[in-house]
Amino acid sequence: MSITSAANTRSALQSRELDGVESHEIHDIVVGKDVLELVSSAMYVDPMTVYREYVQNAADAIDAARAEGILTPEESGRVDISVAPETRTVRIRDNGSGIAFSEFGRRLTALGGSVKRGTAARGFRGVGRLAGLGYAQELIFRSRAAGEEKVSQLRWDCRRLKAALREADADAGVEDLIRSVIQLERVNMADAPTHFFEVELRGMVRLRNDRLMSPSAIEDYLSQVAPVPFSPSFRFADEITDALRDVVHLGSLEIRIEGSNAPIYRPYRNCFSFDDKPDITFDELDLIRIPGIDGNLAAIAWVVHHDYEGAVPTATLAKGLRLRSGNVQVGDHTLLEELFPEPRFNVWSVGEVHVIDTRIVPNGRRDQFEQNAHYNNLTNQLAPMARDIARRCRTSSVRRKWQREFELQAESVEGTIEVISQGGVGKSERERLALVAEQGLMQLSKIDSMDILAETASARSGLVGQLKSTLSLVMKDEGTISSPLMRLSEDERKTYESFFELIYQCSVNRAAAKALIDRIMMRLG
Repeated sequence: MSITSAANTRSALQSRELDGVESHEIHDIVVGKDVLELVSSAMYVDPMTVYREYVQNAADAIDAARAEGILTPEESGRVDISVAPETRTVRIRDNGSGIAFSEFGRRLTALGGSVKRGTAARGFRGVGRLAGLGYAQELIFRSRAAGEEKVSQLRWDCRRLKAALREADADAGVEDLIRSVIQLERVNMADAPTHFFEVELRGMVRLRNDRLMSPSAIEDYLSQVAPVPFSPSFRFADEITDALRDVVHLGSLEIRIEGSNAPIYRPYRNCFSFDDKPDITFDELDLIRIPGIDGNLAAIAWVVHHDYEGAVPTATLAKGLRLRSGNVQVGDHTLLEELFPEPRFNVWSVGEVHVIDTRIVPNGRRDQFEQNAHYNNLTNQLAPMARDIARRCRTSSVRRKWQREFELQAESVEGTIEVISQGGVGKSERERLALVAEQGLMQLSKIDSMDILAETASARSGLVGQLKSTLSLVMKDEGTISSPLMRLSEDERKTYESFFELIYQCSVNRAAAKALIDRIMMRLG
């Protein structure tokens, strides 16, 4: 069949398939009111997310203020948070560019379609500002752009909104619902800054532990997720910041919670101390550049190493390898645990991966990234780093095992030598115990020579040498001349020696047996 004939046949088949098909237009596409709940509180798993969303928007507004020259390089990008328990009110205010009244109402009632899409801004879906609707009785936005006299104000009646969402009557649509629960105003505020944006949540709901109203819980959360700087005392702060500054939009904010003497810093420290476990001290930094599919720079990761003696406690707020985009954390510390040969080793690690490639995009909830080839390449490139951390964890575990074995063996040898030096057993038993001690010393020397313990070999070698010298000394005849048994007749001495040997043989606790014989020897003395 020729090409022309084949084409004619396909055309004929397509024509027959379309026979009897009528095309119609849908005149009314309904977007129901429930979509408003889906893009607000129902979208987020953790209620604390409301703070991340509003601080993230504040960071974008502050970046805009810098770009427009409203904020000078010397001025801090500032976010102030106040918590009023008596009225259950939280206020979050930034010194960003603000929103002019001509745009204020439209931008704060729009669902999606953010003006930030396609820019370097952190948020671009236009739904984050609605995060507070499900957690307050009233949500109020206020703003003033430079040059404006009055403050723009938009009120959301969250109680009325929730009641409307529960109603089972005909759904008039989300547009009419929004109009029924908002109020747009311009007001005079004598103490308002010349440019700012503010979110006020009145009548905050009471959830478990009331974390939404806890300044310490807010600080702990924001120290992990928000674009705040490292503590000045963190020894690796400058080195990490210098590596990121030219390729990552850091946008470090000065966030202060009313009543606190210091701004919020990232939770990383040089050392974490605990009452019931060894300190964790960070003594080494790794900086890793992650290539993208096209050879571009996809991300920069940093990891600080420690002794890897176990999981980093949750209380440090620093455990796990974490992902950040725009210097805002995406997901939590478990997001990358599947990269590790054993997922538990993730929480033994401390570090971050800062995404640079704009094609690696956080999803709408910012609890994961959109799955595509660029994100898959990132995780593949991170796998060797995760394997290296796992290797360090296993090595540390093996090292601790042999160190503990050395300590137990040394205790046993010391106890055996003490029994010999006590002079309470006969010659044959002394020789048997000396052989046991020598076997223990051989095992100690073998452990001490292991490469995995080379870093601390000197202290162990000194102890082995000391034990060998002590054993040689107590096995000399004159080593027992001071024993009280030597003052007894030969028959009495042999009787006591047999009795003491019996005590050691019948006792399950050598230390307790030795202590008993020590008391008997003192009475004899």
